[in-house]
Amino acid sequence: MEGILLATQGAIAQGILWGVMVLGVYITFRVLDFPDMTVDGSFALGGAVCATMITKGMNPFLAVLVAILTGVLAGYVTGFLHTVFQIPGILAGILTQISLYSINLRIMGRSNLPLLKMDTVFDMVQHAVYNLTGLELASVHVALLIGTIMAILVICLLYWFFGTEIGCAIRATGNNEYMVRALGQNTNVTKVMALMLSNGLIGMSGAMVAMYQGFGDVSMGTGAIVIGLASIVIGEVLFKSFKSFFGKFMSVVFGAIIYRIIVAYVLQLGLTASDLKLLTAIVVAIALAVPVLAKYTFFKKLSRTLHYVFARLFGKVKRQEGEQ
Repeated sequence: MEGILLATQGAIAQGILWGVMVLGVYITFRVLDFPDMTVDGSFALGGAVCATMITKGMNPFLAVLVAILTGVLAGYVTGFLHTVFQIPGILAGILTQISLYSINLRIMGRSNLPLLKMDTVFDMVQHAVYNLTGLELASVHVALLIGTIMAILVICLLYWFFGTEIGCAIRATGNNEYMVRALGQNTNVTKVMALMLSNGLIGMSGAMVAMYQGFGDVSMGTGAIVIGLASIVIGEVLFKSFKSFFGKFMSVVFGAIIYRIIVAYVLQLGLTASDLKLLTAIVVAIALAVPVLAKYTFFKKLSRTLHYVFARLFGKVKRQEGEQ
């Protein structure tokens, strides 16, 4: 039981940190309607840059800022290839992603760069909390604190940004690009800005995850796009009542947390890490199938039956507790 509790705490902490990456994926895939495949490369780029800067003696907070800027640059390259050279969006992202693998190796000098003996943002906050309050927080609790504050700030800033003129132009570009052009707005600019914003968030998430896990790795972004899409689908299916733009941002972060909890529980049951891609595919397929299956009479009856059984079961338990 204790192992499951610790696994849950770690999964929630990782889910929040990865949730910032999911917000970046949401901007391109849902808001802009652009299939950006840069994600795997820019996530690893953020981790590689942050790890390298910290090992060189740079302040961890400045290292995260540099990671964000490099992510923004990666998004700009994808946007430049798509808008200037008219390369299809999915291919432009793949080209940037492939090139970033070699760039990340150049940045780190090797495939893996440990941070175990280096001060990170988490260590600095842990020391600050201890000095101010005398409380010695565990690393997972520090990650929960930092991740929660970071996610709330990012969601608030995104909510504000997409309410501005340029933010509304990006949203309109995703809804109807031709209408935006007819109104005199340059859609190439809005696409590039959205890609830069998205990959900047992804780079920041990569930097935070690298510091939390204690190393930067050239392959740490492998499958990030799949994880991002899985988290978005889970969040949209489970939190359909979140209709506002702010609520949608919250739902995808919750989706990332739930995805990480599912992974942690499955690993606790004995599934190997090499099977996670299969698990992700199954989770996404189930999440996508739920709204469709709910329309069939059989599943409606099954849902009602399960609801009745659980209601009687828990009602009986409550009555027994009351009698005692």
